[in-house]
Parts: sequence; C-alpha cells; structure tokens
Amino acid sequence: MSTEFTEWLRGRSDDRLRALVSARPELITPVPAHLEGLAGRASSPSAVGRALDRLDRFALAVVETLVVLPGPVPYRSLRAQMARALPGAADPAFQNALKETVERLRTMALVYGPDKALATAPGVREVLDGPAGLGPPAAEAFRHHPAERLAELVRDAGGGDGDTKEALAALLADPEVVGRLVEEVSPQARSALNELAWGPASGRVPNARREVRAATAQSPIDQLLSRALLAATGEESVVLPREVGLFLRGGRVHRDLSPFPPVTEGTERDQGLADRTAAGQAFTFVRAVEELCERWSADPPGVLRSGGLAVRDLKRTAALLDLPEWVTGLIIEVAYAAGLVAASGAVDGDWMPTPGYDGWRVKATEDRWTALATTWLTMDRLPGVIGDRDERDRLLNALHPDLRRPSAAEVRAATLGVLASAPGTAPTLEAVRDRLAWEQPRRRGGHRDQLVEFTLREAEQIGVTGLGALSAHGRALLPDTSGDPGACEGSGASKKSGASGGSTGPGGSAASGSPTGSGGSGGSGAHAAARLLLPLLPEPLDHVLLQADLTAVAPGPLTGELRRWLALAAEVESTGGATVYRFDERSIRRALDAGQGADELLAMLERHSSTPVPQPLGYLIADVARRHGRMRVGTASAYVRCDDSSLLDEVMADKRAIPLRLRRLAPTVIASKSSRPVLVDALRAMGYAPAAESLDGDVIITQLDVRRTEGTPASRAPVTFGGPEADVVAAAVRAVRAGDAAHLARRPPVAAPGGQVPRSPATATITALREAIRQGSQVWIGYLDSQGNATSRILEPARMEGGYLTAYDETRAAVHRFALHRITGIADIA
Repeated sequence: MSTEFTEWLRGRSDDRLRALVSARPELITPVPAHLEGLAGRASSPSAVGRALDRLDRFALAVVETLVVLPGPVPYRSLRAQMARALPGAADPAFQNALKETVERLRTMALVYGPDKALATAPGVREVLDGPAGLGPPAAEAFRHHPAERLAELVRDAGGGDGDTKEALAALLADPEVVGRLVEEVSPQARSALNELAWGPASGRVPNARREVRAATAQSPIDQLLSRALLAATGEESVVLPREVGLFLRGGRVHRDLSPFPPVTEGTERDQGLADRTAAGQAFTFVRAVEELCERWSADPPGVLRSGGLAVRDLKRTAALLDLPEWVTGLIIEVAYAAGLVAASGAVDGDWMPTPGYDGWRVKATEDRWTALATTWLTMDRLPGVIGDRDERDRLLNALHPDLRRPSAAEVRAATLGVLASAPGTAPTLEAVRDRLAWEQPRRRGGHRDQLVEFTLREAEQIGVTGLGALSAHGRALLPDTSGDPGACEGSGASKKSGASGGSTGPGGSAASGSPTGSGGSGGSGAHAAARLLLPLLPEPLDHVLLQADLTAVAPGPLTGELRRWLALAAEVESTGGATVYRFDERSIRRALDAGQGADELLAMLERHSSTPVPQPLGYLIADVARRHGRMRVGTASAYVRCDDSSLLDEVMADKRAIPLRLRRLAPTVIASKSSRPVLVDALRAMGYAPAAESLDGDVIITQLDVRRTEGTPASRAPVTFGGPEADVVAAAVRAVRAGDAAHLARRPPVAAPGGQVPRSPATATITALREAIRQGSQVWIGYLDSQGNATSRILEPARMEGGYLTAYDETRAAVHRFALHRITGIADIA
C-alpha cells in the first residue's frame, strides 16, 4: 500500500469519501478502523478486481493506458494517447467524456493525483494482467533468462556489454533500436509479429528456450528469439515484450475506441402494443403458476434423492399445463424461488404447495405477478440449464440444487438495462451482447452470453417484455441508478445514452456494473409495476357458456373461485382465446368426492352460466349423484356395504372382482383383503360409483385443494440492487474519520460516565441506534462482553447489519462490532 495513496485519500472531502463507499460498498463491510485500513482494503486485489469489473470499455481503456504509460502521467499526455485511437478526437464530446471518466475513476479511487500527475491506485497494475492485450514489460518477460543469455541478446541487439534484464529493457525501450531489429528479420518473421501485436501477446512454439544467435538464425522464430523480439517464458511458450508491441502498434495502446456505447439495433415496436402484449403474457404466467400449484396440491410429484424433480414428472407436468418443457421448468423454478412450492421431506418427500401459496393466490393478479417477476429478477437459480449436464456429466433436473448461479441476478438486471436504454425497440440478441460487452468488458464469456439469451427468452415468457421490447411495468421493476454517485460522475457514455433516451448508469445502462437502487428489491418499484400493469390486465369473468355437448366455454379469463371450481368439476379440453371445459362422469364424481352435492353443482352452474343448464348435463349430474355413495367402502382390510343386496350380488358374480378376493359377510356387506383405495379404484373401473367411508361410517370428503407441505420453502440470500443507504454511508465515513483522527493523534480512550446505563427494551435500543446513525450522534450503552461482564461504552454508531452494530468506540479509541443482543441499555450523552 502506497503512503502517497493513503495521504491522497485522507485529503479527500467527506463528500468524496461518501461517493467512494457508495460506488464501492464492499469497502465498508465491515467499516475499517481508519483511513489506512480503508486505503489498504481499496487496494487489495479482490476489491480492485470488483471495481474494475464495474467499468465500461472506455473507462477501462483509460486505466489500461495509465498502466502502460510510465507514471505519473499528465492529463495532456493521457488525452493525446487516447486520441490516437479515436477518429474524432477533436470532438468536444470526447473531451468531455474523458474528463468525466477520469473524475469517475478518481471517485472510485482507481486513479488518484492531480491532473498534472495522474497515477493508478496501488494494486491496479497487479490485477490488470496484460492491459489492452499487451505483453509484460521486457524486464519482466526476460526475468528468468540467465546472465549469459542476456549478454548474448544485448550484443545481438547492438547494445554492447551488458548482462542484465534492465540493460535489455533499456534497449527495447528505444523505438529506433526496435525498428532496426524488426527491419532485420524476414517477412515471415514480421508476419508472426503482426499476429501477436494486437493480442493475445503470447503463443506456443516447440523448444522455446533454444539458444540461437542473430548471425546463425534460420527460421522466423529463431530470428525473433535471437533479437529479443520474442521472449521465452516456458519450454513451449513465448511472449511479445510490451515495448515491441507498442512499436508494432505505432505507439497506440488501443486500436480503436469509442467513449459511447454501441447503438442498440433492433426492431421498432409500438410501446402501447408491447405493454399490452407483455400484460397478457404476465396474466398467463400467473395463471400457469397457480395451475401448477393446484395440480401439485392434488397429485404431488416425488422428490429425487438428489433433491430435484424427475424428468418424467417434468414431462407430465408440461403435458398437464400444455406448455413446452423449458417454460414448465421456468414456472416451477420461479414458484420454488418465490416460496410457493417446497419439498415435504428430504427423503421420500413430495413437491407440493406451501402455506405461503394460500396467501399469494388471494392477492390481486398484478400483485401476484410483481411477486413472481421480482423473484425471477433477483433469484440466483438458472432454469435455462434444465436438461443440460454438469462437469461430471450428471443431468441437471428442475429444482436441482446445482441450478444456482451467483451471477444470474446481475446478468438479468444488466440485460434488461440494455433494453431500458432503447425504449420502444426489440433489440437483437447480438446487439444486446455487444452492448454488454462494451459496458462490462471484463465479464465477457460464453457462459455470460448464454445467460443473456436465457434472460431475453424468459423475460418474454414472464411478461417483463412484450414483442421483444421492455414493457412499462417491466421497466418499473429495474434498479434506479438516479441516486448512484457513480452515475452522476460517470463516463461520457452514460451522458450520451441518457440524452438519446437511454438510462444514465455508470456503464451506460440502468443495470450495468453493480446495480443500485430500490426497484429490483421489491420496494417502490414493485408497487409502481403493479399500478402500471393493472389497467392492462383483462377483467376476470364470472360466467361461462354451457353447451349441449357437455362442455362449458370460458370466453376469457375467469375469476379464481370459478376457475378452481371448474378445474374440480370438469376437464380442460382446449385452451387459447377461449378455454373449453368438458364434463364427464369422472369429473362429476370428483366434485361429489370433494363434498359437493347434486343440487349444489346445478346451483353453481345456473349462477355462473350465461345460458340455461343443458338437459344432458343435468341428467349426467343427477345420474352420477344417484349412484354415488350407494355403495360404501371401508376397512376390513376393506369392506363394501350396500342397502341394495342385488347390487352386491352383481359384484360377487363379476369375474373382474376375483383379484379383490371378496367374501360375503352379510346380505348387505362384503369384505376384501385389498386396501380401501385399491378397492374403491377397482369398483370404479368396473363401472360402479362407490364412496369411501371412515371407521365411524361417515363419507370421506376428498379435499383436493388443501394439501400443503410442512417443509421449509426455498431459502435464498436476498439479492438487492441497492447500495448502502445514504445514512449508513455518512455514518461509516464519520466512524472512519474519527478512527483515523484517533489513530494519528494516538488519542487516549475516553472514560464512560459514572453509574449504570438504564436498561431498555430491545425495540427501543434498535430505534435509538438507528436515530443515532441518522444524526451522527454519540450514545452511551451498557454491554455484556463474551465473558458476561457488564461494561459501559460511549459509541458513535456507523451501521447495523446481520444482528451486529459497527461503531467507533470512544472508550477504546477504535472501531468495533457489537452484538445487538448483548446491549443491555442505551442513553443519550448529556
């Protein structure tokens, strides 16, 4: 850690420090004890890597240029070097973009110093391996060469006597020397250099450590190795020294640059039509999740030993929902992540709805959708890989534990942020990938491209997008970067995209880098999305059209109560613009088994039908109800009793009853060794309509809609797109400043006031601490240490998180963490 960097950080204003920790919230987790600690954490490899990952291509190019140029670098030199890669370098937009980018990098503490001496923060050079595709400096590339070999290379390069890597590096730093050496080699060798010039700067050749001299070199590779134009880094690997690469590039660090993101190309869409299309799909998705839970409530699939859902159960569920398997997998995963379904047990359990489903299904449709869409946006599970195989060639089933991907939520937010930057446009997949490659160049890769494709496909299915364009209610769910310090001091790219209707984020999109805001966290964004969605949703109908062919036609979406009743009393025959339900003997018997009576069924149909109840349907209900329950099945293992002895005579004479091993106990009673469920199913298959009976002789009513799991719903760490709150940031900066002042002055601890802190309830303690954090005031607390000893402390609270309080302890002159449950009381400092 550089002392100069620490002093520069110490000289920043509190506003600048607050902007720093807002842009890089990991620096105050936990709050460092002083500014030296903050500087050390800011320059650690992990923290620097995370900060660089948030940079767009232009900002990253600025950092790479500062790393390549010998520092410190005057701003004018930086501007001149960047201008070489820009065709319109004289454009004032470029000048403004570069100024804003440098200021943003200062805000993030990746670059420090005045304009006359800009330098990269400690740790940046070490993390940026191969900046701009250039190889390592010559001193590093030749560091493993023996002195004898270095002396030969120096002499062949025309440097006289010298056997150190520094001497060789000094030669290659001279463009005239490198130019002369390049002119000496053959065209084939020059072609090999050109292939490495713009990266990657390394390659593989056999016997790379061969010792060859310029006078005797024959092959193109021998010519390059003998003149130090290539450096052997292994037995079969070579690298182009940075000085040679810069010469071949004509002194440019980058081939071409743009301070602005690429234009997001796509098909123009009418925003109103896109919103209505997305709303229709949102309505369909909510109904699909509800139907899934209802189906699994009646007939839950089993849990695999691996913890997932069997392939056959996925196929069966897809057939029941009449949806493709990938859509069914998405529905299942979102319902699981939302806590609507869970496993009833780890061993021999079933997947079934949770009690939380009952609370979800009674909400308004728009509120149910926002719960599902927010879950999808923030969950770390990846439904798109269902059916693929992992690195061990094991099949990835739906609900499998290995479907978690830590970057899933961030990629979804970033992808939708690209759509938000092009309102009224349905971008192509390649355009979205190109935009994200500009916004987050360090996070590219095949896996990320796959996540982008999954996001666009799933967003359309859930109703976040319509016709490929982001809907208004989908936009409301996205993070809001308007309060992000990085956004207000972002690159010129963000300004440009904002001026053209895009968002103003640090990387030019609403969700680039580390998303911030409250939209995606399910707060005000969810309420706004629900308000925008409500007028676009179809009005649920409370009636159907009954027809003489024993069908009922629902001309539109039905109310939840009517739809659940029809799902019980009829079978879905077809779906689409209108849903057709068919009544048959089995569905009527299912309704009777659930406790419905014939009169209740007819009354329900008359109340909700726009047409009179057809006579055939009335006859069907009456006939099934007349026969239903005449025969009753109990436990003997099971028994059959019926007041009509002739009916039992028919059963005993039926050859299909032989496997049931029936025995006549009385004229009205038959016993069987089969179980009650088997006996009921067998008699129904023979054409009878028995009703199940309890030991008390009461008819057992089958409750198809009340099966719920007692298992724990899916537990997932809440993914929030918002950075730390402004009050927390301000309190953390105050604590760091106080700790730094004590550290520099070696301020002695302050004695706590005499007496004992009055005890206070836990809720009052939490409220007082929050108020102290907000106001930046000091408090006096009573505290039990780990040995149970009672102490009193004077604190300046900084933040509360995870059951702990981080505060500057005046009585210890240091920043400490305190367990909230150990605080016995709190009082203000008089």
